Amino acid sequence: MEAMIMEGNCRTPEQLREHYEIEKELANRLRNASRQERHQLYSSLNDEILRRVPLHPLLASKALPLEARRREIRSQMRFLGRFLTPHTCFLEVGPGDCALSFSVAEIARRVLAIDVSAEITRAATTPANFELILSDGSSIPVPRDSIDVAYSNQLMEHLHPDDALEQLRNIHGALIAGGAYICITPNALTGPHDISKYFDATATGFHLKEYTVSELSKLFTQAGFSKVRTFFGARGIYVPIPVRLLMLCESFLSLLPSTVSRPIAHSTPFRLLFNVRLVGIK
Repeated sequence: MEAMIMEGNCRTPEQLREHYEIEKELANRLRNASRQERHQLYSSLNDEILRRVPLHPLLASKALPLEARRREIRSQMRFLGRFLTPHTCFLEVGPGDCALSFSVAEIARRVLAIDVSAEITRAATTPANFELILSDGSSIPVPRDSIDVAYSNQLMEHLHPDDALEQLRNIHGALIAGGAYICITPNALTGPHDISKYFDATATGFHLKEYTVSELSKLFTQAGFSKVRTFFGARGIYVPIPVRLLMLCESFLSLLPSTVSRPIAHSTPFRLLFNVRLVGIK
């Protein structure tokens, strides 16, 4: 664990352990909650973890220099730009500080952002063509067949598995025919990607489920998407890659013992290969 800390985490082993124990406790409450209870817990537990873990990376990210945040948004926009036109009605699910949605609003006709809390934009001056909509965590309260492009970044892994398919179906219903849902979520084979990466072999924190491309593609098909496309690359520069090729790589790794497959999956070529943008087409 100390090596991992040296690689980019400035917190002590004790601070990481405290974060891990708190997040695992809260995540288990969410995992074991009923559907109705989860709709309240998505928001309240998120607030609780930030109160109880003052050195949480999400809090640290708010202190990033403005130029670093702008570079991050520009990187996302380089990929998103191929889907946007001045006529686009854009939907971001789980928008965080809404900085990306605000950038999209400079191009698109209308931008909607759906989240479980209004706190994120309370102090923000929002564009005239932007609207924040509150949700229970899985519903998508917008008119059917009204969205051209939907987008989420680091959201799917935070949903309870029982809510993931429901949300996908709701996003599918919101899209126009031929509309696209761009989903960015970490690959399970290179994980875990939450705080449990320092302690466990699989995600046990607020990443309630991390998916392989194979699992996510199957889920998109179940939700009604007619096509699934994947894009491979980094820093905003992505090119199409066949879904079947990624599935073949995942199948190959699944046949190997974990002591062999994990180092391969974490090697640079495979980490880049699995760092995909998955796009479902209605």
